[in-house]
Amino acid sequence: MKRLTIEQELVRARIEQDTRRQFLQRCTTGLGGMWLASQAGGAAASSAESHSALPHFPAKAKRVIFLHMIGGPSQLELFDYKPELAKYDGRDAPQEYLDGQRFAFIQGTPQMLGPQFSFKQYGESGAWVSELFPHVAGHVDKMCFIKTMQTDQFNHGPAQLLVHTGNARIGYPSEGAWVTWGLGTENEDLPGFMVLLSGGVPRNGKALWSNGYLPSVYQGVQCRSQGDPILNISNPANVTRDIRRQMLDALGDLNRKSHEQFHDPETLTRIAQYEMSFRMQMAVPDVADISNEPQQILDMYGAKKGEVSFANNCLLARRFAEAGVRFIQLYDGGWDSHGTEAKTAINDGFAKKCKEVDQPIAALLADLDQRGLLEDTLVVWGGEFGRTPMRENRGGNKMALIGRDHAPAAFTFFMAGGGAKPGFTYGETDEFGYLPASNPVQVRDFHATMLHLLGIESDRMSYYFQGLNQKLTGVKPARVIHDVIA
Repeated sequence: MKRLTIEQELVRARIEQDTRRQFLQRCTTGLGGMWLASQAGGAAASSAESHSALPHFPAKAKRVIFLHMIGGPSQLELFDYKPELAKYDGRDAPQEYLDGQRFAFIQGTPQMLGPQFSFKQYGESGAWVSELFPHVAGHVDKMCFIKTMQTDQFNHGPAQLLVHTGNARIGYPSEGAWVTWGLGTENEDLPGFMVLLSGGVPRNGKALWSNGYLPSVYQGVQCRSQGDPILNISNPANVTRDIRRQMLDALGDLNRKSHEQFHDPETLTRIAQYEMSFRMQMAVPDVADISNEPQQILDMYGAKKGEVSFANNCLLARRFAEAGVRFIQLYDGGWDSHGTEAKTAINDGFAKKCKEVDQPIAALLADLDQRGLLEDTLVVWGGEFGRTPMRENRGGNKMALIGRDHAPAAFTFFMAGGGAKPGFTYGETDEFGYLPASNPVQVRDFHATMLHLLGIESDRMSYYFQGLNQKLTGVKPARVIHDVIA
C-alpha cells in the first residue's frame, strides 16, 4: 500500500465524520484563527509539497536491508588491511594520535596493536578481507566499501541513534520510518518497516526504530524468531477470526465516536493500525515461517527453525524483502570488543561473533542474487563506529586480554545491490587505519546517498515539526556520494 493511500484513507474517514460545527470548533479562535493559520501555511504547504510526489526520480533500489553490528566491529580485523600497523605492534602510540582526542576508556599512552588476523585479496576487485570472513570474501565483487565513515559520537547510545535517526538524541524518526513514510510499502498486509534482533537488545532499544514525530503507523515492527512472530498476533483460545472481526468493528465504532468528540488524528491512525494487525494475522505467520524453506536454503544460511539467531534473521530478511517489505532492519549484539573479558576480546569473542555472521551474510547476498532481488535491494552492513589501532588499557595499565577502544574518526560500511557500485572501494584511511587519508564520509552523507538510491532527494523530503522542515539528514549540508553509485 502506498503512503498516500494510507493518508487518504485517514483523511476520508475524518471528513466523513465532520459537521460544519465541528470544523469551526477545531479552528481554536474561529475565523481569526483560520486567518492566522493561513499566514503560516507557507511552511506547512512547503513541507507537504516536499514529500507528496515520491520518488523524486527513478529509483535504483526498491527496498533496504540494513545489517547493524551493535557495538562497533573492528575494521582493522575485517576489511581495512594495514600491514604498516603490524610493524608498530607493541610500541607507544604516536603523540599526535592522542593530543586532543577523546577516548571512552584509554588513558595515558597506550601501545599500538597490529592486526590480529591474516588478510588476503579476493575477487577481480582485489579487495582485502581477513580470515574471519571467508564466506563474505567470496562476494566482494558485489560489494561497495566505504572505508572512511565518520561520526562525532564516541559512546554507543548516541552513536547508534545518529546512524539510524540522523540525530544523537532520542525522539527522532528512524531511517526506516522516514523511508516508509515517503514510499509506503509494496504489501498492504505487512508493515513497511520490520525489525529483527539477535545477540541482545540495542542500547537505546525501540528508539532506534521509532517513528519519532512522524505518524505512529510508520514505526518499526519487531519480529521474533520464537513464539508468535509478532507479539499478540495470535488470537487467544476460543477467539475465532469472526469474533475478532466483531471486536474490531465495535472498537472501531468507539474510536470513531472518540474522534468525533476530541478530533485527535492519532485515533484514526489507531483504527488503521488495528485493521493492519487484523490483516497481519493471516500474512505474517506465513512469511515468518522459515520451515517452508527447502533444506538446502536453511543449510546455506545455517538457519534452524525456532532459534533466535542472526542466521534465522537473515533468512527472514530475504523472505520479507520478497514479500514487499520496504525497510528491514537487523540488529546483532555483542560487537563491543574492549577485551575486558573473553567474550569481548578481539582474539576470542570477536572472532566467534564473526563466525556467527559470516555464513548468513554471504548466504543472504547469494540468495537475493539468485532470486533476482539483489538488483533492487540495497544491503547495508556496518556498526556505529570502529575501533582504535591502539590496544585498550584501563587506568593506563595494560590489560590481560586484547581489546580496542571506540574509534569514531574512520570506520567501514559496505553496501551491495540496489544500485551501489559493485567491486568498488571509496575512501582510504591513514597507515594505521585511524584517520581518513581521503574522502571522509559523514553519517548524513551516507543517509543522503541511501535515499538517493531509493529515488529520494534528501533535501526535498521533510516533515514540518516544531517550526522546522525536519529531515533525516538534519540541518547541515549533506552530499550524495555519486562515486559509490553504479
